Amino acid sequence: QVQLVESGGGLVQAGGSLRLSCAASGIIFSVNTMGWYRQVPGAQRELVADITRTGTTTYADSVKGRFTISRDNAEKTMYLQMNSLKPEDTAIYYCKFNARRLWYSDESDYWGQGTQVTVSS
Repeated sequence: QVQLVESGGGLVQAGGSLRLSCAASGIIFSVNTMGWYRQVPGAQRELVADITRTGTTTYADSVKGRFTISRDNAEKTMYLQMNSLKPEDTAIYYCKFNARRLWYSDESDYWGQGTQVTVSS
């Protein structure tokens, strides 16, 4: 059983910073792309940023220059450094790993439970 546990969310004033972490537990042979998504009530979950196994990153236009995604392959952990936060960044943030549990397994997507980020104006 693969589990992803997020941490680091909370309440911060506009202009402040937060660092989210996502750690995987359970049997995992390899992790391909890791990503952060966010969702507000009534809206679809959207991609914030993702990072491939080799370190190629993609960011939503709304967070470019403010957020930085990184990963530690050995520890199967991913981070999201969020700077210059804005009230519109308020959402539940989810992490997702595209991983292979065993060497012969197909790749599957695994999601964390979500962590609330609230930015006050």
